[in-house]
Amino acid sequence: MTNVNFDPETLEEMIRKAAVLKDKAEKLYKDAVTSDGNIEEQLSGPAKWIPADNLDGLIKEGAEVGILARKEALGEDITGLQELLIYGIKGTAAYADHALILGKEDDGVFAFFHEALDFLTKSDPTVDELLGMNLKCGEVNLTVMGLLDAANTDAYGHPVPTQVSVEPKAGKAILVSGHDLKDLEELLKQTDGSGVNIYTHGEMLPAHGYPELKKYAHLVGNYGGAWQDQRKEFEEFPGSILMTTNCIQRPADSYKSRIFTSGLVEWPGVEHVENSDFSAVIDAAKASDGFTEDGGDKAITVGFGHNAVLGVADKVIEGVKDGAIKHFFLVGGCDGAKSGRNYYTDFAQAVPEDCVILTLACGKYRFNKLDFGDIGGIPRLLDIGQCNDAYSAIQIAVALAEAFDTDVNSLPLSMILSWYEQKAVCILLTLLHLGIQNIKLGPSLPAFVTPAALNVLVEKFNIAPITTAEEDLKQILG
Repeated sequence: MTNVNFDPETLEEMIRKAAVLKDKAEKLYKDAVTSDGNIEEQLSGPAKWIPADNLDGLIKEGAEVGILARKEALGEDITGLQELLIYGIKGTAAYADHALILGKEDDGVFAFFHEALDFLTKSDPTVDELLGMNLKCGEVNLTVMGLLDAANTDAYGHPVPTQVSVEPKAGKAILVSGHDLKDLEELLKQTDGSGVNIYTHGEMLPAHGYPELKKYAHLVGNYGGAWQDQRKEFEEFPGSILMTTNCIQRPADSYKSRIFTSGLVEWPGVEHVENSDFSAVIDAAKASDGFTEDGGDKAITVGFGHNAVLGVADKVIEGVKDGAIKHFFLVGGCDGAKSGRNYYTDFAQAVPEDCVILTLACGKYRFNKLDFGDIGGIPRLLDIGQCNDAYSAIQIAVALAEAFDTDVNSLPLSMILSWYEQKAVCILLTLLHLGIQNIKLGPSLPAFVTPAALNVLVEKFNIAPITTAEEDLKQILG
C-alpha cells in the first residue's frame, strides 16, 4: 500500500501470517474434497508458495513476481493492466478495512478479493479479460464505498455544513492525520476536559462535519494542508502528531519523538499505538510547547455530503433551470508533490462564476482556502469530504440525472481528477464501471498505464490527460 507501512519487520510478519492462512485454506480445501469423495486438484503457483526463511530471501522472492519480471514475461500492456487491477484491489481493500473497523462488512467483497487475486495468477490473460476484471473491481468498490458511507453516518451522523478554523488556538495541541474517524473519536474522548486541543490534518478535515465528532469543543480546527507538505508542517506544529491509515513520510529528527502511528501505519523507530490507548500521544502533547496565542479568524466550510447537498436539491435544480448554474465541476483526488499539480489551483480559479465546484480528498488543498462566493445562496465550492466520499459525488450526480430525466454523462458535469495512489485508482475504476465518460486525469498518468492501455481507456471511456486549465475549460464549456 502506498504511504502506509514502512516497517520491514511488520511487513515480514504479515507475509508469514499470510503463509499460515494459505496453509490453513489448503487444509480446509483438502478436507472438503475428501469428505465429498471428489478428486483433489493438483495445486500449483501461489497455492504452493513457501516463504523464504529470512527477509532477504523474501525480497528475492518478491522480485520474481514483481513488475520487471512480469513485463519481461507478459509485456508492458498486460502488466500495466494487471497493475491497474492490483492498485484497485488495494484501494478497495483499504476502504473495506475502514468500514470493518466500524462494523460494516460484506462477504461478497471478500470473495471478490479471492477471485481477483486468483485471476492475477493466470499465465496468459487477455486485454479484454483484464479490462473486465478491472471494471468488476470498480463495481465492488462502489459497494464498499456504500458500506463505508453507511458506517461513518451510522456512527457519527450525516455531515452538515460546518465552518472550520484554519488558525491556531492557544494551548496544548495534538494533530491527527489520515482517514480513521474511529481513532479520532477515541482520542477526543480521552482528551475531553484535559485542556489539550485537537486539530485535523490532510484527509481528516471532513471529520468536522460529522455531528458526533464536531460536538467535542476541543476539536478546534484544521492545521496545514495535504500529505506531501507534512515534513515542514509537522516540524512547525508545537505538539504531538498521530498518523492514522496512510500518507506518512519519513519523519524528520526534529519531530520523530512526538509523532505516533496507529492502525496499519508504521514507521521504523516511531512509537505505534496499540488498542486505542493514546496516553503516550497525550503525554507528548502536554510536554510540548503548544500554541502560545490565538491566530486569526480564517475559516473554511466542509460537510457537503450527499445528504446535505440533496437536502437543497430543489434550489440546485432551480438554479440550473433558470440558468444561474451553467455547469458542475468535480475537481479533486489525491494530491502529491509532483510538478504540474498547480493546474488544479489554476483550473478552480478559472472556472466561471456561474459554475459550481464539488471537491473531495486532499487535492482540495490546492484551492479550498480561496473565496469562491455563492450562487443564490448555494456555495460555489462544495467540500464533499474524504476520497471515499466520491460515493457522495456519485449519489449527487445520479440524483441530478434523475431530476432532469437524463443520464449522468448528459449532465452539465465534468470530472477533473488528480491521481496518486491506490484509493484514487479504485475510485476511477468505479466511475468507469458506472459508464461515466470524459474524465480528465492528471497531472500525469500512472506509470503503469502504457500507450496501448491508454488507448483502450480512451476508446471505451474517452478518458483524457489534462492539458492546461485554459484549454481544458475551453474544450469543456465550448
